[in-house]
Amino acid sequence: MSKNYAAVSKAIVDAIGGASNIVAVTHCMTRLRFVLNDDAAVDAGKLKSISGVLGVVRNENQCQVIIGNTVSHAYAEVRKLLPEGAVAERPAAGKNKITLRRIGAGILDALIGTMSPLIPAIIGGSMVKLLAMILEMTGVVEKGSSTLMMLNVMGDGAFFFLPVMVAASAAIKFKTNMSLAIAIAGVLVHPNFIDLMAKAAQGQHVEFMGLSVTAVKYTYTVIPALVMTWLLSYIERWVDKITPAVTKNFLKPMLIVLISAPIAIALVGPLGIWIGSGISALVYTIHSYLGWLSVAIMGGLWPLLVMTGMHRVFTPTIIQTIAETGKEGMVMPSEIGANLSLGGSSLAVAWKTKNPELRQTALAAAASAIVAGISEPALYGVAVRLKRPLIAALISGFVCGGVAGVAGLASHSMASPGLFTSVQFFDSANPMTIVWVFGVMILAVVLSFFLTLILGFEDLPAEEQENAPEVTGQPAVKINSLKEVKDV
Repeated sequence: MSKNYAAVSKAIVDAIGGASNIVAVTHCMTRLRFVLNDDAAVDAGKLKSISGVLGVVRNENQCQVIIGNTVSHAYAEVRKLLPEGAVAERPAAGKNKITLRRIGAGILDALIGTMSPLIPAIIGGSMVKLLAMILEMTGVVEKGSSTLMMLNVMGDGAFFFLPVMVAASAAIKFKTNMSLAIAIAGVLVHPNFIDLMAKAAQGQHVEFMGLSVTAVKYTYTVIPALVMTWLLSYIERWVDKITPAVTKNFLKPMLIVLISAPIAIALVGPLGIWIGSGISALVYTIHSYLGWLSVAIMGGLWPLLVMTGMHRVFTPTIIQTIAETGKEGMVMPSEIGANLSLGGSSLAVAWKTKNPELRQTALAAAASAIVAGISEPALYGVAVRLKRPLIAALISGFVCGGVAGVAGLASHSMASPGLFTSVQFFDSANPMTIVWVFGVMILAVVLSFFLTLILGFEDLPAEEQENAPEVTGQPAVKINSLKEVKDV
C-alpha cells in the first residue's frame, strides 16, 4: 500500500459516501470494516480503483475494504476524518425488514466485529505459551520452575479472562457501557464464583433467590459474554427510561447490575455454553467421521471462507478447543496448505508476469503468506484478481490439507500458520511433527507454484497502472508523441 495513508484513506472515505455515511468503523488483520447508513452511496468502481485497495467485500450495510498488513495505519487516518462521536451513533431502527438472511448476517457481523480486535492478544498469549513449551522441551528452563509457571500465566491471561475481553469488545460493537459489561463478565470469572461452580459440579445445590444455577465453567469462553453484552445494550436503555433523572448516577447502574448479572448466571451463561459446545461438537464430529478428508476439504475451501469473512466463525471454536484440550486438529492444520498455497501461486505470478507493478505486488504478497501466514494480500492482490492462480491455490490447499490430516498435525495456538508460526504445530511427544509441518509447507509452495504455471493466467498489461486514476483525484497523463509534450 502507498505510504501516503492520509490520501488513500481520504479517497476510501469519499468512495463509500463520505464521513456522514459511516456509522462505525473497525479493522481486523487486513481489512477496514465499515458499517454504513446507506449502502447505495458506495461507488464500488471508484473504491476498487484506489491504489492500495486490494479488494472490497460488501454485505447488506457493511463494506469491508481489504488493505493488507498496513491496515492499522489506514484505520488511524480514517478515524481522523470522522467527526467527534460520529461512530457512536446508532443507525435508525425499523428501516429494514427482518429476514433470516439479515439475522444471519447480523450474528456473523457481531461475532466478527467482537472477535477481530481480540486476535492480537490471543495470538500474543498463545505464542508465549508456545515459547514456554519450547523452553521446557529443550531443557533451557527446568520443568516446574517458577519461571516456567510465570511464562504460562502470562500466556494464559488472554484465555482465562476471555469473557472480560469479549465483553469489552462487544460493548463497543453494541454501543453500550463498557465498564458495566466488564463488571458483569467479571462475575463469571470471579474466584468465589468459580469455587461455587466447582461445588455445584460435584453435586452441591446452588441457587440464587430461588433460581437454580447450572454448574458451568466460564473461563476461556466467548458466547456467554457476547450474548450477555448484547442483552445489556437493551437493558441499559430500558433502565435509563424508567429511572428518574436525580437518581441516575447511582440507581441506574445498580439496577443494571442487579438485572443483568442474575440473567447472565441463571440463563444466558448456560445457554451460551450449550451453543458454543454444540457448534464445537458439530465441527469435530464431522472431523471424527471424515478424518483427514475433513482437513482436506477445509484446506480447499479456506480461501473462499476468507473472502466471505466466514472464517472468523471458527475463532471461538478454535479458542475453546485449545483451552480445553491443548490443541486443535482440524481448522488450523488446514490453514497451513491454504496460506502457503496462495504464497506459492503469487510466486509463480511474480516469476511469469511482464508487469513490473504486478511482480512487486505478487512478491510482497507471497512473502506475507509464506513467512507470516497473512494470506489476504495474496488472495485479493493476486489470486482473485487473476482467477486461475486462485484455482491452483484451492487445489493445492485441498491436497496439502489432506496430507496434514493424514499426519495428524494439530496446533497448540491460533496464530495464522506461516513459516514464523510453524512452531505451534510441533508436538514434544512426537518429534516427527517437525518434519511433517515443513513437508506440508514445502509441498504447498511447490505444488501451487507449478499448478499456477500449468494453468496459466491472463497477464495484466503494463500500462494498466498508467491509465488508472490516481488517489489524489488528478487524471493520469499519457504522452504518445513529442507534439503532446509541447501541449502538456
